[in-house]
Amino acid sequence: MTFTSDGVALVVGGSGGLGAAIARLLAERGSNVAVTFRANESAGTTTAASCREWGVRSSAYRLDVGSSTDCADVVAKVVEEYGGLHTLVHAAGPHVPIVHLSRVAPDDMARQLADDAGGFFNVVHPALTHLRADGGSIVAVTTAATARYPVRDGLSAGPKGAVEALVRGLAAEEGRFGVRVNAVGPGMLTDGMAARLITSGELSEAALDVTRDNIPLRRFGNARDIAEAVCFLASDAAGFISGQKLDVDGGYTV
Repeated sequence: MTFTSDGVALVVGGSGGLGAAIARLLAERGSNVAVTFRANESAGTTTAASCREWGVRSSAYRLDVGSSTDCADVVAKVVEEYGGLHTLVHAAGPHVPIVHLSRVAPDDMARQLADDAGGFFNVVHPALTHLRADGGSIVAVTTAATARYPVRDGLSAGPKGAVEALVRGLAAEEGRFGVRVNAVGPGMLTDGMAARLITSGELSEAALDVTRDNIPLRRFGNARDIAEAVCFLASDAAGFISGQKLDVDGGYTV
């Protein structure tokens, strides 16, 4: 599971907990890494600096995935700087509160669909030409909740399900160009979205105990677990895998 130093892996959302872990592991495995951030420039540049410690090139770019123009500009800058694009990882996403669907305002659902599915497509579209040239790979970080639905998680699971539908569609259409497209579905983690839900108090200790009991391994995962899965699917070791989703959830979805 190593990567050529030619070209670059672009990690959208590299300033977040999961994105940063993915970027660092890609660098550890030998890939140049470009990361994006939306507002937290310090986190983005810190991730890039930690990637460079592995002897690879790395830089950070401000990106609003809601703007198709912004996405096209950033992809073009990354390709120009690194000479090619072999991997696109989409790990961007704001904090999503847990709430019953009946209490989700339609405008909030529309906004989340635009942020998740629309944002994913905004980045993928300008990247496809470059990924085709390199026989590259796309990996979207979604959620295990699309396979086993936890009550009150619809505002996250619904839009992430739309991303997974795009993953399958892109895999079916882009395979003829040698482009592979897959997804990784995180379960409950001590990092990332789950960590924010725990810290915010939206999940009580009792709820956490119930959740843990629903996981066959009886524990939560971490960002490194997700990064390992993403790097595997992006690497040549997964060269005949496309259109698939790998849930990294301790067995939650069995």
